[in-house]
Amino acid sequence: MKNTIIFALTGALIGAVIASVLVPPALAWYSAPGGLPQGAQIQAVVQIPEVIRYATSHLIRGQAIGAFIGALVGMAFGVFTHLPARRRQPA
Repeated sequence: MKNTIIFALTGALIGAVIASVLVPPALAWYSAPGGLPQGAQIQAVVQIPEVIRYATSHLIRGQAIGAFIGALVGMAFGVFTHLPARRRQPA
């Protein structure tokens, strides 16, 4: 039981780290406008607090999803690699 919890927590930590690396480029790709000529600049007026709130909320949500998936994988690894203790047979 203890090893399964350790694997689950380790998996959650690894999942959150992987999500921290993968989510920012995905957010940048998703929010970039398409169909513009190479090197064209976009002039836009944005509400900076809303942009920050959007980016951070999606980053935290991605980290939570990554941690959850990592915990599930770690728990499954812990359950499937669990070897019960061998009992001695009386001679």
